[in-house]
Amino acid sequence: MTKQLAVINVIAWAGFWAFGYLALTAESYSETQVVTAALLASAGLITGIIAYLRLVRGSERSGYAKPSNRMTRDQRDAAQAQWGQIE
Repeated sequence: MTKQLAVINVIAWAGFWAFGYLALTAESYSETQVVTAALLASAGLITGIIAYLRLVRGSERSGYAKPSNRMTRDQRDAAQAQWGQIE
């Protein structure tokens, strides 16, 4: 599954950059072609971000990457309760 996500990630980012470049540098294209390129670029951006985040989550679960430094709800509530207090 992670190999499929990695392939989707690469293709999505390639589509984002390719179609984004076409949309931004289009001079002799019609408005329909520019809008289509912009829509394809935005689809590549969204798909690339989602695939990347799923890859990161999977690598943290598998132990390949160090997990993010997250607080539990109790730790966060205790830290917020101390907010603004001078020791």
